[in-house]
Amino acid sequence: MEIAERSVDGVTVLDLKGKMTLGEGDELLKDKINSLLASGHKKLVLNLEGVPYIDSAGLGEVVRTYTTVSRQGGSLKLLNLTKRIEDLLSITKLLTVFETFDTESDAVKSFSN
Repeated sequence: MEIAERSVDGVTVLDLKGKMTLGEGDELLKDKINSLLASGHKKLVLNLEGVPYIDSAGLGEVVRTYTTVSRQGGSLKLLNLTKRIEDLLSITKLLTVFETFDTESDAVKSFSN
C-alpha cells in the first residue's frame, strides 16, 4: 500500500492506494498518522478511492486511527468510499461512527463548520 500526503486549506488529505490488509498497509497507516499527530496535524481525511479491498485487520486499523486522532483532539473523516468498503462499514455499524464524504471539497469544508 502507498500513502500520498497533501494539504488542502489546512486539512491533511491522505490518498491511500492498494489493499489494506494484515501486514500490508496497516502498520504504514499507523506510523503515518502518529507522525502527523506528533507534528500538530489534527484535521485528517483518509481518501479511500484507491483502496480496492480492506480486511478485518485493515478495518481495525482505520478504527484505531480514528480513536487515536480523536483522543489527541483531532478529527478524522473518510472520503470516496468504494461500494465494498461502504457495505463493510454498514454491516459492522461503523458507518454511524465515521463522517463520510463523496467529494473532497465537502470533506475539507466540514472542518470549518
